[in-house]
Amino acid sequence: MIPPFQPDGNLPPGIHTATWEEVVNRFGGNPQRDGLLDGLRRAIDNLYDAGCRRVYLNGSFVTSKPDPDDFDGCWVVEGVDISKVSPIFLDRDDLFIHRRRRQQAVFGGELIPDEFYWVGVVEFFQKDEHDNPKGVVLIELGENGDESGYD
Repeated sequence: MIPPFQPDGNLPPGIHTATWEEVVNRFGGNPQRDGLLDGLRRAIDNLYDAGCRRVYLNGSFVTSKPDPDDFDGCWVVEGVDISKVSPIFLDRDDLFIHRRRRQQAVFGGELIPDEFYWVGVVEFFQKDEHDNPKGVVLIELGENGDESGYD
């Protein structure tokens, strides 16, 4: 369940597990957010087909900001058949901004592999720009036919 926003617009500190349906219901609702959800769904579909079962959402998309510019997050590599993942998710371009722009152009946001770039990415996501704790959303994708609400 995704808790209410704090007065600063962030989620309370911690990892808040949600189904895809909960994410749509909570973070959709206007053309900007619905468009980002569409791109996020396309991105997650590719990762899901490769075996990904957990995606963390971070950034302004999971805040009370009415019109976030994009979504940010990471996907859990464990159990994923990397050969089935679109190369856009595996781009290790030394120029970080180029990788971000490529994913944003295709999906409207960016999902990075949780263990390809640095240790502790999920922990890093749980701090704002002033190093204050904040919450992130974990989408449990589950297995085909389960009750995750994803497939």
